[in-house]
Amino acid sequence: MCTTCGCGIGQTRINGQSMRSRHHSNTRLHYRPLQSAHDHAHEKVAPPVTADHAADTLHFGTGIAGTHAPGMSQTRMVKIERDILAKNNQFAAENRRYLAEHGIFALNLVSSPGSGKTTLLVKTIEMLRDRFPIAVIEGDQQTDHDAARIRATGVPALQINTGKGCHLDAHMIGQALQQMVVADNSVLFIENVGNLVCPSGFDLGEAHKVVILSATEGEDKPLKYPDMFHAADLMLLNKCDLLPHLTFDVDLTIDYAHRVHPGLPVLPISATQGSGMQAWIDWISAECLRAAASESPQNIDSALG
Repeated sequence: MCTTCGCGIGQTRINGQSMRSRHHSNTRLHYRPLQSAHDHAHEKVAPPVTADHAADTLHFGTGIAGTHAPGMSQTRMVKIERDILAKNNQFAAENRRYLAEHGIFALNLVSSPGSGKTTLLVKTIEMLRDRFPIAVIEGDQQTDHDAARIRATGVPALQINTGKGCHLDAHMIGQALQQMVVADNSVLFIENVGNLVCPSGFDLGEAHKVVILSATEGEDKPLKYPDMFHAADLMLLNKCDLLPHLTFDVDLTIDYAHRVHPGLPVLPISATQGSGMQAWIDWISAECLRAAASESPQNIDSALG
């Protein structure tokens, strides 16, 4: 858990070994964190340590909080974590109810920086906009560069700047939904801040988290950042057009992802070249129909409690 955002709750398992985890507008929303520093370097979950290398590894994720903060007890960190996530979950439930009542299908796109999320999103909009109305919420620490790229496609996009914050949260999304116009029976894409740690623990009220991993990042990202891959409902393996120029092992990457999340669907794609994109569009369309069936007026109250 980070003492600024409270990331980290629950259990993620790799090969049976337990690890802490979590489970039309040109305007921007700005958020200022309460603390002036926010270093997540201590939150990287290490792969299982072998006996040969145990003496060469320092692991700060073994306590009940699953992380470390100088001068703060594990019990105190757990309490902060629970308080923050409980409040976030209340806002997420409100978002989910609003989205269901208006037939809005929301996807939370998560990845490390540079995986190609925005390029993927632009290509997705071009392929999907004749089927559904589309809106986008963009998350970055600063600038509205990505939102400008999205608006150039003709769809509404609102930029959220998080300042020193490392992820979007449900309260930010709720405020965005109040400020922007999202048509009923539409698809809402939420492009989260580039970060493979913190966004995994924060429910935004979305239907699914979709994790994007690029072939330029290395095969072991699912093991290094298990919480994100465990929380995702779909993994897109992007930049596959570069595979002939890389030593990237696709099968090994999928195996690592399945160690963290058995059965996780994986779609190899290239957002720039278009390969595999139709399978991604078909997945969105199928999930939209599934969500519409489950969120019919008679089912909303029972589904949301």
